Amino acid sequence: MKLPAPLHVLNEGLAFLLELAALAVLAWWGWESAENTALRLLLALAAPAVAAVVWGLFAAPRARFRVPLAGVLAVKALVFGAATLALLGVDRPAWAIAFAAVTLVNTALATADRRAAMHRGA
Repeated sequence: MKLPAPLHVLNEGLAFLLELAALAVLAWWGWESAENTALRLLLALAAPAVAAVVWGLFAAPRARFRVPLAGVLAVKALVFGAATLALLGVDRPAWAIAFAAVTLVNTALATADRRAAMHRGA
C-alpha cells in the first residue's frame, strides 16, 4: 500500500517523534529506577544511549549495517517495546498502551509503504 505523499511525510515525522519519545522515556525510567543518585544518572544516560546506538547501527535510514527489513523491524520492536515496558515501570499503564498502539500503527504504515516502494522499484 503506497501512502499518499502528505500522509507519508506525516507518518515519517511521527516516526521520528516516537523515536525521540522512546529515548526520553528510557531516560525517565532510568532516573526513576534507582535510589542512589549516581546509579540514577548512569541508568538515565545509559538506557537511551544503548537504544540510540543499536538504532543507529541497524534501524536508522543511514544505518551503519544494512540488515533485511525483518532485522530493522526487530530493532524497532526492541526499542519501542523497551520504551513501552519503561512506561509501565514508571507506573503509566495508559501511556504505555497508547505509545504501543501508536508505534504499531506507525510502523505498520511505514512498512507497507516501504514494501510498496520496493515492489515498484523492482
